[in-house]
Amino acid sequence: MPPTLLLANTWASSAIVSRRVSLFVACSTTVVSRSFSKTCSGAIPRKPKSAYPAITGSRTCFSQNPIARNLIGSASKMGATVEDTTMDAVQRRLMFEDECILVDEEDHVIGHDSKYNCHLMEKIESENLLHRAFSVFLFNTKYELLLQQRSATKVTFPLVWTNTCCSHPLYRESELIEENNLGVRNAAQRKLYDELGIAAEDVPVDQFVPLGRILYKAPSDGKWGEHELDYLVFIVRDVAVHPNPEEVADVKYVSKEQLKELIRKADAGEDGIKLSPWFRLAVDNFLFDWWNKAENGTLAEAVDMKTIHKLT
Repeated sequence: MPPTLLLANTWASSAIVSRRVSLFVACSTTVVSRSFSKTCSGAIPRKPKSAYPAITGSRTCFSQNPIARNLIGSASKMGATVEDTTMDAVQRRLMFEDECILVDEEDHVIGHDSKYNCHLMEKIESENLLHRAFSVFLFNTKYELLLQQRSATKVTFPLVWTNTCCSHPLYRESELIEENNLGVRNAAQRKLYDELGIAAEDVPVDQFVPLGRILYKAPSDGKWGEHELDYLVFIVRDVAVHPNPEEVADVKYVSKEQLKELIRKADAGEDGIKLSPWFRLAVDNFLFDWWNKAENGTLAEAVDMKTIHKLT
């Protein structure tokens, strides 16, 4: 084929491809724009409206649209957030799909946002994002406390030792129930199964005892961190534990003296042991007193769900 004809054909093919790409992008943009508008107006919600109580201040209308979520995922793969492509697949899914409950410093619900945004220190600092959380302290009937070491794939505080289970109630009807802290207790039961394989019937929601709330802020590294209004919850049950390796690297029961030795090693930097900041705050301010009361059958004396202890 003559060079001039070859060049002309090449140019024509490039033009066709370019036009097709432009049309695809334009059509995709139109679809996303329309879907976004309909989702925001409630015309095609991802879930029935009954699944989401009427709460103002929502920040996640765009992320609730499946087309938009796919677009976000594609952008990440193309390098828009290159650093996030190294995130473990399970943790990435949880980061973008889980919707944390946003609260003010008095624990009033003001909206919701992705787990991803709630743990970005840039967002925490610039927008003062504060989300609701819980920390479960599970004891066996010998009053030994079950600890877990967080998985190496955890985005925040990987491989640190902490209390039995630490997570978030999600923005869903069953976990937004305020009465008797039922939403938090439902979430605690769910996550004990997710992280430790503890069956729901082994930890009935009416056996969880919320004792108090703390508000704290803690950076994990240069990018991630925590800013939580954290419910501290006790439960005394003998359970079968089947840790999920995606969430948990190790588990062990400890007595008071064994925990004190673990704390000593963490303070001395021995054996690479580190403790999560929320667990350390609970240890330093409440844990041993509450532990004694649990053993003595006077745990009810420790309950104070009116006070929010600001320990930041």
